Amino acid sequence: MVILNNVEEGIPNMKKRVLALCLAITFLTVTMSGCVKVVKIGEEGKLTGAKTFSAGDDVDSFWESQALPELTEKAVDLGELLTQANGDLESVAEEYGTYSMGASGELSYTVKGTASVTAVETEKKAGYIEVNLEGYEGTEVIKIQVGSVMKGSSVRDSLSFIKFGDYTNQQEYAAVSQGINSKIMETVIDPEAAGDLLGKTISFTGCFTVKGNDELIITPVALEEE
Repeated sequence: MVILNNVEEGIPNMKKRVLALCLAITFLTVTMSGCVKVVKIGEEGKLTGAKTFSAGDDVDSFWESQALPELTEKAVDLGELLTQANGDLESVAEEYGTYSMGASGELSYTVKGTASVTAVETEKKAGYIEVNLEGYEGTEVIKIQVGSVMKGSSVRDSLSFIKFGDYTNQQEYAAVSQGINSKIMETVIDPEAAGDLLGKTISFTGCFTVKGNDELIITPVALEEE
């Protein structure tokens, strides 16, 4: 019984020794690998040197220098495009269209035209003006977004130098489109002044994503009263 008691009493002492040994190993490991620095969430860039992504800064870096020149150059006359498509917008994709994923995804077109404003909708957040193209007698409903909420990513998807793989994740890629739409709201259109366009003639350049053949919703990158 004495031997058993000694064994039982020795067990806690062994646990203490093992714990002490583990602590010593941990201390040595930390000491040898260098000091540990605690970094707050959201401030990782201070340690790694990586910059926090800003969609606004990203758009500012290319809007005037790359985006507007490319869109202006590639814009096709909307009346000619619709006439050639003859009710099937996908039929002219190879000649004029851009797919969001390279060879697949959503189909977008960059277009330009002159039109008369026949209706204005600004009661909804996603406001628009409805127009009739000069020299075109087709039945398609043509709308141009005027905000204050801008829908879709047709402008981003129409730019050749913006690719999903260049961004860290889907959130950054989506933020670029939102940043572009914000830039358009700042520099191209004024929702409060849209009502003054009713009955006026405008010229425009913009992009739209094909959602059917009966209605086009264009996001403008340039819009001027004639």
